[in-house]
Amino acid sequence: MAGNGRRGAVRKASKKNVGGSGGQKRGLRGKGPTPKAEDRVYHAAHKRAKEKRRRDSGRHERKGDGTELVVGRNPVVECLHAKVPAAALIVALGTDNDERLQESVRIANSRGIPIREVPRHELDTMTGNTMHQGIGLQIPPYKYASVEDLIDSVAKTGEPGLIVCLDNITDPRNLGAVIRSVAAFGGHGVVIPERRSAAITGVAWRTSAGTAARLPVARATNMVRSLKQFQKAGYQVVGLDAGGDHTLDTYDGTTPVVVVVGSEGKGLSRLVRDTCDTIMSIPMTGWVESLNASVAAGVTLSEFARQRRAKSSQ
Repeated sequence: MAGNGRRGAVRKASKKNVGGSGGQKRGLRGKGPTPKAEDRVYHAAHKRAKEKRRRDSGRHERKGDGTELVVGRNPVVECLHAKVPAAALIVALGTDNDERLQESVRIANSRGIPIREVPRHELDTMTGNTMHQGIGLQIPPYKYASVEDLIDSVAKTGEPGLIVCLDNITDPRNLGAVIRSVAAFGGHGVVIPERRSAAITGVAWRTSAGTAARLPVARATNMVRSLKQFQKAGYQVVGLDAGGDHTLDTYDGTTPVVVVVGSEGKGLSRLVRDTCDTIMSIPMTGWVESLNASVAAGVTLSEFARQRRAKSSQ
């Protein structure tokens, strides 16, 4: 009989080696790089980094109704010196008295700000932690203007409008610095997006050195639509960005103008850039890539103010 098999024998299918020594092993998936210590919530470095961010931002808590509570002795004193509108100064019972606390109480009394003494655990509850140093300043919600009101108020002055719109600016210190520059160089207002933008917080108030109390800040639900409103009202919309059609040296800033400033990292968003009538760059030393948003706004406003003074003196 041909073949080597027995009569009636059936060859069994060979088994695939699925594991064990010599078999095909499943590749182990790596877990990726180890997170930084400050990114691990259980690590002490995470708590230190979180606390540092709170200190750098002025240590404030925002409530659901828009009321803000600035805590910490230095931030509170700075807000009071900047004449930030305040609803009440809150002091925890049993707080150690020092020069900063005394100064806060003195300024609050001179400005007629109510002073409330509360049990320490109540201030703990209000802030969600115990890092308040026994003192807090309640700041009421900022009253934003509308873009329509801003256009109307500028028209009543009879002056060529000078407005700054901020795109992708999320740092309240930048916002406060821009507000201060607009006020210093005769601008008429600032426009910020309603979403994904810095707002008027205690930090912005302090950085503006109180000018936020006198310069209107409007919130735009749609920045592109708001820019088109300004264009319809006779404004030229100028975006600050590299490689523009004009430089600050060649642009006439004596007409009604809206200066649009983007973030140092992202610059202007695409739709906002496409809406601008002109893209203008600031001449700089070649090896410097960009300027901080508030610095760029200040440089531009200073030049436009110079041009306007020169024109009015002719």
